[in-house]
Amino acid sequence: MEGLRFIKRTPILLAAISLDLFAVLFGGAIALLPVIAKDQLLVGDVAYGWLRAAAGIGAASTAVLLAFKPIRRHVGRAMLIAVGVFGAGTIVLGLTHNYWVAFLAVMILSAGDMISVFVRGAIVPLVTPDDKRGRVAAVENVFIGATNELGAFESGAMSQAVGVPATVVGGGIATLGIVGIFWYKFKQLRNIDTFDELSTENSTSQ
Repeated sequence: MEGLRFIKRTPILLAAISLDLFAVLFGGAIALLPVIAKDQLLVGDVAYGWLRAAAGIGAASTAVLLAFKPIRRHVGRAMLIAVGVFGAGTIVLGLTHNYWVAFLAVMILSAGDMISVFVRGAIVPLVTPDDKRGRVAAVENVFIGATNELGAFESGAMSQAVGVPATVVGGGIATLGIVGIFWYKFKQLRNIDTFDELSTENSTSQ
């Protein structure tokens, strides 16, 4: 509860954590890849396996790139844009019937997710005091971890009601909507230029 209270009164933390939370909740298209591969792309098990691997390929290659060339400027905007790319990739995945377009879309949305995780992973400890870091990390892990499962459940339930393409496209559109809301509502996050300017002293007052 102390971690939750601290996040609530720290706009940068609230924005960074809840942005990923909503994106994962609405953009759970990866959970629907088996049915997308079978019914929408009309491919077999081997092609589905590579499609599933595309998420790892996109995320891992982006992680390697960030290790050698990390984001140093406009990090707040980079996080918001990355989540927007995640949403756009999700929309493409829901619309396409071409296997290679779907493969590329999964890679791109996973790359956007990795950039978002990279930025959030740097912001959260930098603006959290030492005595609250464990509590905040616990809240973050519960929220993000649980939302992965809830997002998969939401995607499965919605696909039963409105169909897989509409669920995936709708999730991507909802993600873009969340990015737009956060872009204007949380200027503290959008205006972060470098990680060096972040501190525990000014995080609650910005």
